[in-house]
Amino acid sequence: MAKAVALISAFCIIAFAAVTAHAHSKEVFNVEGDVYCDPCRVQFQTKLSHRLPGAKVRLVCTDAVTKAVTYTVEGVANADGHYSLSVTGDHEKDICEVTAVASPRNDCTDIMSDVKSARVVCTRNSGIHTPVRFANPLGFMTKNIIPQCYEVIKDLELFVDA
Repeated sequence: MAKAVALISAFCIIAFAAVTAHAHSKEVFNVEGDVYCDPCRVQFQTKLSHRLPGAKVRLVCTDAVTKAVTYTVEGVANADGHYSLSVTGDHEKDICEVTAVASPRNDCTDIMSDVKSARVVCTRNSGIHTPVRFANPLGFMTKNIIPQCYEVIKDLELFVDA
């Protein structure tokens, strides 16, 4: 009798594991964020920054150990410079990052060197109880700094006058 109970218990555990794995593979996350243009080339948002409708972004998940790409999706920012990417599957063992790919404006195409990507967690095993994941803002810079930037930077008191 004990052997039968052990055998039935083992089958139940295996069945539960299979159902759980299947449920996680059907998980869907919404990764959301904003894309902006930095006319001051400071690589953070200022009051002169503006959203970039039509900017192209890409999310790539790579295996943390092998570095193999496990998932990729691209999207375009809406009229407000906001994007929403649908990510299918649980990526607990992956590193998922969103990058800015292309700007719709010819005068704002330089990709920021200090903020190249925004990392997001796409797994249910994270303590986050909603399928929505928010990415840090990504941006492009203009080739030239606009004149109004000097006053904005001065107002931020980031530099001390010598």
